[in-house]
Parts: sequence; C-alpha cells; structure tokens
Amino acid sequence: MMTLRQIEVIRAVMISGTITGAAKLLNVSAPGISRLVKYTERSLGVRFFMRQNGRYFPTQDARLIFEQINEIYKKVDDLTEVIGKIGRGQLSELRIGSVPSIAQVMVPRAVEKIRRRYPDLKMDINILKIEEVIDYLLLGKGDCAAISYRLDHPALDFLPLASGRLYCIVPEGHALAERKRISAAEMTRFPLIGIDPTDPYGRIMSELFARNKLPYDITIRARFGNTVCSLVQARLGIAVIDQFSVAHGGIPGVRLLEIQEPTRFDTFVAIKRGASLSPYASHFIETLRAEMEPGGKPRPSRAKK
Repeated sequence: MMTLRQIEVIRAVMISGTITGAAKLLNVSAPGISRLVKYTERSLGVRFFMRQNGRYFPTQDARLIFEQINEIYKKVDDLTEVIGKIGRGQLSELRIGSVPSIAQVMVPRAVEKIRRRYPDLKMDINILKIEEVIDYLLLGKGDCAAISYRLDHPALDFLPLASGRLYCIVPEGHALAERKRISAAEMTRFPLIGIDPTDPYGRIMSELFARNKLPYDITIRARFGNTVCSLVQARLGIAVIDQFSVAHGGIPGVRLLEIQEPTRFDTFVAIKRGASLSPYASHFIETLRAEMEPGGKPRPSRAKK
C-alpha cells in the first residue's frame, strides 16, 4: 500500500521531472524526496522512474499508476472544495425564529456578523409570536427561536440569552421629554399605549404596574412593540417598552426615560429538546447573546434630571 505522502511525492516528481522541482512543489528538501522515491520503489517492488541526466522519466508501469494517482487527487480536490463550501456555509441553511422585540434590532445585527463569518450561508428568518414558537421548533421548521418569555413545555429547552430592562418612551416635545427618570405611578397620569396584558410579551410590561398595585389602562392596544413605538412617534401617548426594541437609537422622534422601579426581565433561545445544533446555529446564538448583553442598551438620554 502507498501512503498519501508517497502518492504526493511520486506525483510531484512525475509532474516536475526532477527531484529538485518536486522538492520546490512540496516545499521540502530534495534529499528527502530522493530517499522517499527510492524507499517507495524498493518497498513496492515497482520501478517508477528511469533516470537520465538528472531527469526522471516515468516507466510504463508508473504511467498506469499515475492515472490512478490523478483520480485520487481529483477526489481530494473535490473533498477540499466541499470542505471550503461548508466553511463558507454554502451547502447549509440557518433557520432562525425570533419574537418581534428581538428581531427588530438585535437579530439583524447578529445576522450581519454571521454573514461575515459564513458569506455563502443561506438563511431563513421568521418573525414569530411567542405561541407560534412551539410549532416552529417541534415541526422542524427552524433551528432555534429567540424569545422574550420562557414557555412551559416538556419538549423544548431554553438557553439563557440576555437580561434586559424596560423604558418609558415619550414623543419629543412631550411634557415628560425633558425628564430622565420616571416612576410607574407618574406614567399612569398620561394616556398609555401598550400590548395586551394577557399576551406573554405584554405581561412583561403590565407586571411593572401590577407589582406596584397601579392601574394599567391602555388607551391604544397594539400587537407588536414596533407598532407601539410608531404610535408614540405619532404623539398618541406614552408607552413602556423593552430595551431591545429601542436599542442603538433606532426610533427617531422618541425620547427614552429610565423607570425608577426594578424592571429586569430575561430572554431565551428556545430549541427542540434533544436536537443537535449546527455550528451555524450555535454561532448565531453566541453572536446574538454578545449583541444583546452589552449592545442592547439604549443610548443615554440627553435630557436633564
């Protein structure tokens, strides 16, 4: 049997016609090439080359072997090409689900970094309601889903993603716009825009008022956080929103006020229990987590205390 190294050396000598040329092709010393050629001929009992004036000419037997060697190299080249495509993500697809609050700003920032790492990776991004996540994962429609609320389901696992805070958002020029901080009680004095409190995402906001035994009377109810932000932009009221929806200054015409009471909440990545994550999905989760931990914080308000 010939080793891959012997095949590589014999082929290099056949191509270059000299020991020195083969050594240059393989970036090794000429004596090492010469010794390996002699050893291979002796161990296999096959004469590969006729030597004449320092040049190496393949024998008839060697020409037959050379054809087989070239076939091996073609397979190696094919393997190298496949490995390269895998490294660029060309043969795979990453299927991501996300609730709107994380998908609005955070997911695109993570996807941009994934694209740099895997330039040819196909990606499918779905915006999901929290209750849609179960079917999305259990029916195999996606690899993972970023959510803002942990569900109770025996067939799903939840990986910690990031912790966040709530902010009060008001339109520029509003009576509260020059404030830096506000209490939950003060917010109830103004028309509130929000998400249905029975919705898992809406519950994150409504619990702030429930914990402080305050009414949470929503004058305009919306389904998604980006709609809430647009309604505040239109000067139709104020709202409580999670920090990831308004991260990186993405909502012009809206001012952010810190809330005096504790408002921490946790986010997660849901996966099907027992599922093996692809390298692309694992990298996406790591990248999204890195974006949300330090980068999910809204820009400081310019308003005075």
